[in-house]
Amino acid sequence: MTPKFQKVVSTAASVAATVMLLRSFTRNYIPPEFQNYLHSKLSKLLSSFSTELTLVIDEFNGLTPNPLFAAAQLYLKPQEAPNTKRFRATMSSRSRHVSLLMDGNDEITDSFNGVPFRWRLVSRRGKSNSAVHVFEVRFHKKHREMVLSEYFPRVMKEAEAVHERRKTLRLFTVKDTRFRRGGRGKLWQGVNLEHPATFATVAMDWELKEMIIRDLDRFVERKGLYKSVGKAWKRGYLLSGPPGTGKSSLIAAMANYLNFDVYDLELTAVNGNSDLRRLLIATRNRSILVVEDIDCSLHLQDRLAKPKSSQPHRFIPRHFHSFPAPQVTLSGFLNFIDGLWSSCGNERIVVFTTNHKKKLDPALLRPGRMDVHIDMTYCTPGGFKMLASNYLGITEHPLFVQIENLLGMIDVTPAEVGEQFLLDEDPDIALNSLMDLLLEKKRNHELQIKVPLTVE
Repeated sequence: MTPKFQKVVSTAASVAATVMLLRSFTRNYIPPEFQNYLHSKLSKLLSSFSTELTLVIDEFNGLTPNPLFAAAQLYLKPQEAPNTKRFRATMSSRSRHVSLLMDGNDEITDSFNGVPFRWRLVSRRGKSNSAVHVFEVRFHKKHREMVLSEYFPRVMKEAEAVHERRKTLRLFTVKDTRFRRGGRGKLWQGVNLEHPATFATVAMDWELKEMIIRDLDRFVERKGLYKSVGKAWKRGYLLSGPPGTGKSSLIAAMANYLNFDVYDLELTAVNGNSDLRRLLIATRNRSILVVEDIDCSLHLQDRLAKPKSSQPHRFIPRHFHSFPAPQVTLSGFLNFIDGLWSSCGNERIVVFTTNHKKKLDPALLRPGRMDVHIDMTYCTPGGFKMLASNYLGITEHPLFVQIENLLGMIDVTPAEVGEQFLLDEDPDIALNSLMDLLLEKKRNHELQIKVPLTVE
């Protein structure tokens, strides 16, 4: 060992000993608050000589989650970082997707417009000694304005796209007010929507399905147009027809096609117009709001009907009097459909279903409220072939011609046809069972014509 090298080692050892002594002195004799103060001042002094800027993104903004932190989790792709050796794997109880997230103190490099960014997930101790996570993103300080105006909006947009690809569809219903904490809890309760219906399996003519698909595609692509003409970005559909004609299956197919959540609004569970507005505000964008059997909901069709004459007056003790419960009015419901409150969200589909279209008030049916009217008819030859393909896996059979002829004379719903196909997997047995049903309906129909009903 040369004397020069010995001197270097001796100096390094002396410096290390001095540092250890200072650290021990600081830890034992200087209060933690003053240590933090010195650390912050030293950090500011060093940063004044650096060209690098660090932005800290907290996991929470007060008591609420920070949307930018959540977006960064979705945007950053640790599996694409070659130097990352450790990930955190998570799976939500409501999702089928496994997410790989950054582990603590790992670093991922990203670039935008030729500018490099270094992201790091840091874990700290909060005031209650609990773990607090923050993202630190470092970049050259001359790009600060670009980061705020372009880079972060890009992070949010791409994270939203990732979320839409990964999300599991949900079906929401109105939560019973008895289970809301003080009436201020969550207004909707949901379950995973795992309905298998698609446009390929819905039993209706292809021309009608193609029309619906084109209309849905045109709707989701016209955000700019809706904004430019001053209209809320929503679309209304009215599905009318007898029970069993596939209205619910069509709604499920629309949800699966658009990847939209579904909100099932039962109007009889809504306590007045104010409650209706709160429910509307609580729904998410990119969703389908469904009001089934609108003709039976709160007598909304009786807008112009006069009140019924009251019964003869009789004395009722005072303590038996009760105030009527508030109800949704037609005017409140119409404001909800296309008034100011309808603009409280974007990319919404509103679907009404009814078994009796003629009973509905014309105010509900005009364009702007119900833009597309779809008549769900009884089973057609095209719908029958679709059901035979879905249930039995066949596209041709000697009985097809006879069944199609009977379908032209007899009203039978797709649900009834499907039930016959579920009786047996053998196509011959299933089709003969359907033939028996159609022939029985035909005989009953002929008997009703020969023996007209008499009125006593």
